[in-house]
Amino acid sequence: MGDTLRLEVVTPSRRVLESQASEVRIPGVLGELGVLPGHTPLLTSLGTGEVTWIDGNATGRLVVQGGFAEIQPDAVTVLASIAETVDEIDVDTARTALAEAQEKLKAVDADDFDEVDSQVKLAEARISAATSGGA
Repeated sequence: MGDTLRLEVVTPSRRVLESQASEVRIPGVLGELGVLPGHTPLLTSLGTGEVTWIDGNATGRLVVQGGFAEIQPDAVTVLASIAETVDEIDVDTARTALAEAQEKLKAVDADDFDEVDSQVKLAEARISAATSGGA
């Protein structure tokens, strides 16, 4: 067993990232999941949030929403509905989207709550990733 993992993040339309990592953190629907080399194989649903990884002395970040992650002892493959690198995020647009979604939450009915809550979480993740000084 090696001391790194192969990390790949893809969406239906493109490969967003391919990297080596000594540690990966992904947002599962039930909370954050940390993965080290040698992890037990696992398939999990993704939530909305940041994928972070350590590659040498550098820490990388990107944002994902929806999809699945497959974890193997030597690899993490993230199949996301949405995935954005830090460079692709416009913080001002994310802040505007967050304010609008938070305002919608005040008057949303039960049928639309999950969708609006998802918009809030995505905007918060974008802001956090883009302002954390990641890769």
